[in-house]
Amino acid sequence: MKCPYCSHLDTKVIDSRPVEDGNSIRRRRLCDVCGKRFTTYEKVETIPLIVIKKDNNREQYNRGKIERGVLRACYKRPVPADDIQKTIDRIETKIFSLEEKEISSSKIGEIVMDELKGLDEVAYVRFASVYREFKDVNTFMDEIKRILDR
Repeated sequence: MKCPYCSHLDTKVIDSRPVEDGNSIRRRRLCDVCGKRFTTYEKVETIPLIVIKKDNNREQYNRGKIERGVLRACYKRPVPADDIQKTIDRIETKIFSLEEKEISSSKIGEIVMDELKGLDEVAYVRFASVYREFKDVNTFMDEIKRILDR
């Protein structure tokens, strides 16, 4: 790692520890030439994921869209915020563990619904009603019957 003070190309790591988010590492470094210390952060680089929409348009994966959908589904439900974040993390882990460069929005929707089933059944039905575009009360009731039959 290049020293930001004297530009010497060789520095040594004197301390490493994970950052609070668990997705990166903080390293304290020491320059052998000028003796200054500095901090670097390492983060795993992920391949950009492209989402194929229903109309076949493509856009870059955006975690915020999943967060908004899950939060909207859980609105005014007795679901702790921590559980919601853990669910979103699990959804994202499942998506990236597929190791695809492109994924359909329908596959993402199925993963979200699968996770919402275990989180809160009302949130699941809310999300499913928008995602599956229920046309009438009968399709809505069919989905509720499937939940009750489990």
